[in-house]
Amino acid sequence: MQFFVEKDSVVREIWGKSDTILFIFAGSSAEFALNKAVDWLYFTGKLPADPLGRLFSTVEYARKMVFSPLDEAHATIDSLRQIHSSVERNRGYAIPDWAYRDVLFMLIHYSIASYELLERKLSDEEKEEVYHVFYRMGARMGLKELPPTYPEWLPMRQLHLMANLQKSEYTTDLFQQYRKHLGTVRFRVLVEGQKLVVPQRVKELLHFSDFSWLTPVVPLYKLSRVIKLDGLFKTILLPSEYKEQINDLDVRVS
Repeated sequence: MQFFVEKDSVVREIWGKSDTILFIFAGSSAEFALNKAVDWLYFTGKLPADPLGRLFSTVEYARKMVFSPLDEAHATIDSLRQIHSSVERNRGYAIPDWAYRDVLFMLIHYSIASYELLERKLSDEEKEEVYHVFYRMGARMGLKELPPTYPEWLPMRQLHLMANLQKSEYTTDLFQQYRKHLGTVRFRVLVEGQKLVVPQRVKELLHFSDFSWLTPVVPLYKLSRVIKLDGLFKTILLPSEYKEQINDLDVRVS
């Protein structure tokens, strides 16, 4: 059986661990709040009503793609495009192609940044592998102007960060919603986690310092995984209503 992502791919390793995915989620939640096209999700009302659930659903689509047979992955990608097409029809105009690319670029960047934070540095070949998986996802969605290789993508990523991000009333509201749904302590943990993986441009716009008090905690967390205490950390730090969804993110990479 042919899979969208080969079973020995590092992409499966990245997307097979809940802690890595949670950092992908954390970084994306910061950057997405700055995106100039974030008003599209305010149009449906789903993002401000349940920002954590909405971001989890986006992550879930990517995870399903990574672990599905080729035909099922294509069906998942096609359904995602159909959902967005329905929103476009309801609003009366199209989501800009650059906005689709921005979301794809976030998945690429935070896949690499989160894995390198928690595991090890990726080789150039492995980064290319990550990029190629999401390149194929974007191509299936019909996105235009996608660079063919990871090195060619890097300058486009920087251009997008400079051109497509701004701090707006949506940014402020989304962070208020994050605080409301997480509570003060968990929200603080989220922000400190975001600092560890977001690009410098995002830090500047959100007025984040370069220091995160989670920096010395990360080695302790890695140790907790060795002695099987990481589940306790997640139980303490994450909302109970998302516990089942978070546990489901752990899959056996085999």
